[in-house]
Amino acid sequence: MVLLEFAMNPPDRGDGLSAYVARILDVIDRSGVTYRLTPMGTILEGSFDEVMQVVGGCFHALEPDCERIGTHIKIDYRAGPGGRIKAKVASVESKLGRKLAT
Repeated sequence: MVLLEFAMNPPDRGDGLSAYVARILDVIDRSGVTYRLTPMGTILEGSFDEVMQVVGGCFHALEPDCERIGTHIKIDYRAGPGGRIKAKVASVESKLGRKLAT
């Protein structure tokens, strides 16, 4: 199972990028892939092909009217079942003995 963290935006569009981020999140949400939105990017969980297909869909959602698209991707693969988005946080909380404000 792959955890893929990425951020994508058109850097030539100034400071107000939320409309472009909303386009990307629409693609992600409709994909059916497990995800977690953060203030600095989005984490996807699925097979390599699934998460890469979502990233490609996000790129194609911006491509028609964005002459430049910046993307940062970080991938962590680990054999085994899904649920790592929640399990990794739960493991740390267990060691701390309390819930974190995540």
